[in-house]
Amino acid sequence: MNKLTTRLAVTTATLTIVGALVAPQAMALSKAERMAEAANNKVEALEAQLQQMQYEIQALRAEAGRPQVDDSTKVQELDQWMNEVKSKPTPVKHANAIFFRGGYARMDSPRNGVSIQSNVVPLGAQDRSDKDGWYIGAGFDFGLTDDVWGMMNDTDVLAELMVEYKEFGSADGNCLASNPTCLAALVGGAGGPARDVTVNQLTLSAAPKVKFMKGSDLRPWLIPFGLGLHVISPPSESITVLNPGVMFGAGGDYRLWKDIFVGVDTRYHLTGGAADGVDTDGLTAGGYVGIGF
Repeated sequence: MNKLTTRLAVTTATLTIVGALVAPQAMALSKAERMAEAANNKVEALEAQLQQMQYEIQALRAEAGRPQVDDSTKVQELDQWMNEVKSKPTPVKHANAIFFRGGYARMDSPRNGVSIQSNVVPLGAQDRSDKDGWYIGAGFDFGLTDDVWGMMNDTDVLAELMVEYKEFGSADGNCLASNPTCLAALVGGAGGPARDVTVNQLTLSAAPKVKFMKGSDLRPWLIPFGLGLHVISPPSESITVLNPGVMFGAGGDYRLWKDIFVGVDTRYHLTGGAADGVDTDGLTAGGYVGIGF
């Protein structure tokens, strides 16, 4: 028993001593592992930072390698651009214009009037004016908008004011109005002939004009409607000289040089009825010369 007890005591003491010796080593090993792991993490972080710095350095080198444009080069390029712009022909804009017209005129019906119509001479024996004639006129175009108030690009709307003179030849006047002595000639006596009566008409008109293809040398246009006021001569049998109506027109012009252009147009005047027996409905067709400003 004593020997067994002694052996157990010795074994226990040995294990205690071994444990005391091994424990610090184990603790030291665990601490070293932790320090090694922390060091590895720091190394990885440093490697990431270095890699990012390398990317930035490469980007800076690439930027530095690009050709640099100095201020003098920029100034030269700007001067060249300005010279090119100045050398290009500036498009002519004649939104406003004055024009002069002339051409063929025709009435729908022969003209009657107080100086032509006779209630004494039979109707078939009376002279009547020609329906064909000529006209001259002039007018102004005033620009209102170059895009139909935002609804249509490259399309002008202008206000046209125009005066027009038309002449349809002459007719023999009736005896009572022009030369009463011609009645004697009609009944076989001595008397002079009836005087000639010039048949003409003065028209004042105002209308909107829609002009297409802005910027082009060739520009068609359209008048959808307009107001016309006609002054007739000779007067009607009731001494009426004014007859209002509407006007429709279409045409186009071509720019010859700078603000000078030529064009053709046709217009129709409609009065909706005769003014005391005088019908002023008719058309005109001809050409015009204009100057833009």
